[in-house]
Amino acid sequence: MMCGRLNVIDSPEVIDLCGQLGISFKDKALRTGRFIQAASTVSVILEQSNRRTLQDATWWLLLEQTETGFKPSAYTSFNTRYDKLDVPRSAGYNSYRHQRCIIPVKGFGETEQVDGKAVYHDFTADKAIALGGLYKEWVHKATGEVVYSCSVITLPPHPKLMPYHSKASPLLLPQSHYAAWLSPDTDSSQLNTLLTPKLCVDLTGVKVKKPSQPEPISSEFRIACDEC
Repeated sequence: MMCGRLNVIDSPEVIDLCGQLGISFKDKALRTGRFIQAASTVSVILEQSNRRTLQDATWWLLLEQTETGFKPSAYTSFNTRYDKLDVPRSAGYNSYRHQRCIIPVKGFGETEQVDGKAVYHDFTADKAIALGGLYKEWVHKATGEVVYSCSVITLPPHPKLMPYHSKASPLLLPQSHYAAWLSPDTDSSQLNTLLTPKLCVDLTGVKVKKPSQPEPISSEFRIACDEC
């Protein structure tokens, strides 16, 4: 499972990233957790009508309406593959053009199958990570409730991360592209250069027992950032 868990601790680095993006936490608190799973509620930063806000969003892009609200669709959509972004009628096609968001995190987890067994690694950044994501806005037809959902864009595997997940890597946004990414007026074709995997932050990795019990079972190791 690629990037199926997030680390959003209440760290000065994550708070600073949100501050850089104009988020003050006056109206809404950042949702935090050491082990946030897919389909959970996460905090995303999005821009609408030239205003950036922090919103709660279900980490599952496609939702289904119920009598009283919404639930995650049967179609797995917590991640959106880069090669589906320009495919009409795909889940992320319209969102990539007008509804992009940033998911501020301290780290993420990866899982790799080795000799038929799952091996888990957690990664944290020296700074905060701005994950490139997509969002959708949903309005309940009966109640009028407005809710949001999101996904993390996944790219081809980064060579430095392949030993820990060989199928894909998350989109880590460079600071120079935050504004363009969030603006719904940015032509998505101008963002396609971001769909080549790059590490814009230094990472510390460690092998853990399992995601819900993140006790280290190896020494920490460092992965140096690329030039962004």
